[in-house]
Amino acid sequence: MIQARQLSTGRPLTWAGETQDIWVDAQAATPEELARLRAAFPINPLALEDVLERGHWSRAEVYPEHAFVTVRSYARPEEVDDFTERLSILTFGEAVVTMSTAGTRALGAVWALTGRERVNTPQEVTYELLDQTADTFFTVVDALEERADALEERVFQGQQNPVADVFAMKHLITQARRLTAEAREATALLGRHANCGPADLVRYRDVQDSFTRASGQLDGLRDLLTSLLDLHLGLQSQRMNEVMRTLTAVSVVFLPLTFLAGVWGMNFEHMPELRSPYGYLMAWLSFILIGGTLAAVFKRRGWW
Repeated sequence: MIQARQLSTGRPLTWAGETQDIWVDAQAATPEELARLRAAFPINPLALEDVLERGHWSRAEVYPEHAFVTVRSYARPEEVDDFTERLSILTFGEAVVTMSTAGTRALGAVWALTGRERVNTPQEVTYELLDQTADTFFTVVDALEERADALEERVFQGQQNPVADVFAMKHLITQARRLTAEAREATALLGRHANCGPADLVRYRDVQDSFTRASGQLDGLRDLLTSLLDLHLGLQSQRMNEVMRTLTAVSVVFLPLTFLAGVWGMNFEHMPELRSPYGYLMAWLSFILIGGTLAAVFKRRGWW
């Protein structure tokens, strides 16, 4: 499907091969539509090959015919799943061509702004598309921060083991970090080598800074998860130490009682306690006195 808008006015057009003051968007283009695009625009074969390759990473290149950048981002940044989308942008002198499989969030946002102030030249459209793509990564960061807060609460509340969720989230952060870094490098390369004015260079550097900040926040989240995992292991060790301390205190309480029971349980003939009418009572009183004294001492010292 091919759709077009006039850059200066934002008016939708039925594209008939115009190459001036035009934004042409091709989504899931058929071979016939690709042939129309190549007939109207001098698209470099290497750029077209990158556009058509599935799963291609973010990259940029300035060919003699046009500037080219392709960026990958999340299709559903609020959910932070493995579904990504890719948008390719070809910038000519007075026209811009975008190509994708089924459109992107950034494309939908900028398409509605065409013709307005600051969105009426090919360079401005390219900048806005890259800037909107960078915004999706900030949405990803916000969603991941919410998950990290929930994991932190689970760790402190001692709920189910969060280790599996921590490693799953670290995997998501690593993927997001890679996508952000690739988009940043592509934007930086485009800003260095594209044939544009100083104002456009400033905009490209602004987008690069956005990708850099998103990447830095992802790095911070990754460090937070590492610290959270260390904290979980530390709390587990602390709880284990408390259990062992309690068990040790109980063992120490019963140790003298076991000793006395063992002494009085020997079968010697001359044991005066065995013939005493108060022997049984004395045994119980000694058990209670010794056990109670040890328990009170341990409780006072916080060992129990």
